[in-house]
Amino acid sequence: MARKYSRSASKDVEREVRAYKKGTLRSGKGGKGGKVKSRKQAIAIGLSEARKKGKKVPKKKAAKRKTKRKSKR
Repeated sequence: MARKYSRSASKDVEREVRAYKKGTLRSGKGGKGGKVKSRKQAIAIGLSEARKKGKKVPKKKAAKRKTKRKSKR
């Protein structure tokens, strides 16, 4: 079975998670946002960094849309 992420992408995620554990990881453009508070957010930052570098990472999952139902008259 093929790898979902490239090894170099995994290293990018690992770097971000370590920064999160250390308490130095910040969100937002250029790290100007607030402190990252969840492990999932740290992983997401690592994956987005890997995507920007063009590494093998699956595409982001699209947000589910709610559709309005037509009411019967």
